[in-house]
Amino acid sequence: MFDFSPPLIDWMTIAPLIAVALTGLIALMVEVMMPKRTNGGIIGVSLVGLAVAGGLLINNLSMPNSETFSGMALRDHFGTLLQLLLVVTCGLSILFSEGYLREKRIPFGEFYPLLLWSTMGAMIMCMTRNLLMLFLGVEVLSISLYVLAGMSRSEERSEESAMKYFLLGAFASAFLLFGISFVYGATGTLQLASISEAWTSGGISSQALLLFGFGLIMVGLSFKSGFVPFHQWTPDVYQGAPTNVTAFMAVGSKVAAIAAVWRVFEGFQIMSDYWIPIMSWVAILTMSVGNLIALLQKDVKRILGYSSIAHAGYILVAILAHYKNPQAVGFNTVFYYLLSYALMTLGSFAVISLTAHSGREGTMLSDLNGMWKRAPFAAASLIVFMASLVGIPPTSGFVGKFLIFSDALQAGLTPLAMVLAVNSIISVYYYVGIAHATVVAEEKRPGKSGRPTFGLNSTCLLCTVGVFGAAIFYSPLMNFLQGR
Repeated sequence: MFDFSPPLIDWMTIAPLIAVALTGLIALMVEVMMPKRTNGGIIGVSLVGLAVAGGLLINNLSMPNSETFSGMALRDHFGTLLQLLLVVTCGLSILFSEGYLREKRIPFGEFYPLLLWSTMGAMIMCMTRNLLMLFLGVEVLSISLYVLAGMSRSEERSEESAMKYFLLGAFASAFLLFGISFVYGATGTLQLASISEAWTSGGISSQALLLFGFGLIMVGLSFKSGFVPFHQWTPDVYQGAPTNVTAFMAVGSKVAAIAAVWRVFEGFQIMSDYWIPIMSWVAILTMSVGNLIALLQKDVKRILGYSSIAHAGYILVAILAHYKNPQAVGFNTVFYYLLSYALMTLGSFAVISLTAHSGREGTMLSDLNGMWKRAPFAAASLIVFMASLVGIPPTSGFVGKFLIFSDALQAGLTPLAMVLAVNSIISVYYYVGIAHATVVAEEKRPGKSGRPTFGLNSTCLLCTVGVFGAAIFYSPLMNFLQGR
C-alpha cells in the first residue's frame, strides 16, 4: 500500500497571479466575440480583473510569509508590494491606451490580454527565489512585450523595435540561463537560499562556479534592467514601440527586473565583498551615461529612454546600500522610489501619447509645442512629472532621491551618493527642456494632434495625485511599507 499525501498548497499566495492570468483569457474571449468597433468590453473586463487581483494582494499583505509549490512561489511583504505596484501599472496603462490606439489606427483588442500576461510574467519574477521560476517569469514577460513592441505593423521603426528587442532579449535570456546552469552545477539546486551553504561548504572549484554563474546571471538581468553597458537597446526600442507599450515597458519591465536583481543579490549576499565594488561601478556608469547622453537627444521618447537608464542606476544605489548595511537600510527606499518612478514615468508617456493623430505620431520636442493650449491639464501634469523626475519638492521624486542619498551615506557608499547628486543636477537640463516645449505657443502641425480622452485625463490625475500624495503622506506610507 502506498501512503500518498498530496502536498499542501497555499492557494492564496498564487491567487493574484491566477486572477491576472484568467483575466487575460477572458479578455481574449471577449475580443473574439465582441464587435471590432469598440474595445470597451475588453477594457472593463481587464480593469475588473486587475481590481480583483489588487484586492487579493492587499489581503496577502496582512498574512504571514509563506512558501508553496516546493519553494517555487513565495509570499512576503517585498514581493507582494511589488506585485501590487505591477497591477496598478497595468491598470493605468490600460486606462489611457484606447484613445491612443484609435488615433494610431491600431485598435487591436489583443493588446489588452497580452499586457495582462506580460504583467503575470513580471509578477512571477517578484514572487520567487527559485531560479527556474525566475527564468519562466522573464520569458512570459518578454514574449508578450516582443509582440506588443511590433504592434504598429505599418511602421518600419515599430517592426525594427520589436526585432531588436527580441534579438537582444533572447541574447540576455541565454546569459541568464547559462548562469543558472553554473549555479545549479555548484549547488545541485535551483533555490537561491541554498547558495550560502554551498559557498561555505564547497571548495575553490565550487566557489568559482558560483562566481561565474552570478556574473552571467547579472549580465542577463542587466539587459532587462537597463544597466550600463547592457543598455543599448533601451532608447531604440522605446522610440520605435507604440507609446503605450513603451510606458508599460519602462515601468513594468523595470519593476520586475529590479525585483529579480534584489532576489539574486539576496541569494548571493555571502559573496557581497566580491560583487558590491563591481556593481558600484555599474551604478556610477549607469547614472552618468544615461544622463549625459540624454542631454543630446531631441526625441522625447529617447530622452525618457536614457532617463530610465539613469533611474535604474539610482535604484541600484539604493539596493547596494541595503546589501552593504542590511541592518540599517531596509527595502522601503527601493519600493518608494519604484512607486514614484512608476507614477511619473507612466504619466509622462500618457501625455506624450497625445502627439498621435490620424495614424501618425510625432515624438520630437517640437511636437509638444502648443499642448498648453489644446490640453492644459495634460500639459500641467507633464510639468509636474518633469519636476518630480528632477527631484523638486514637494514631489515624491525629491523624497525618493533624498532617501537613496541618505541610505548611500549611511551604508558608507559616499562616492555613489555624490555621483547621484551630480547626475540629478545634470538631468535638470533635459527635463526642463521637455516642460518648456509644452508651453511654447506655436504648434509644428496645427490641428494634427490628438485630444485628451477621459482615460488619459484620469491617468494624469491619478499619477499627479500619487506624485504629490506619496510625498505629503510620506510617514503613513513608510509605516505601511514596514507593516505597521
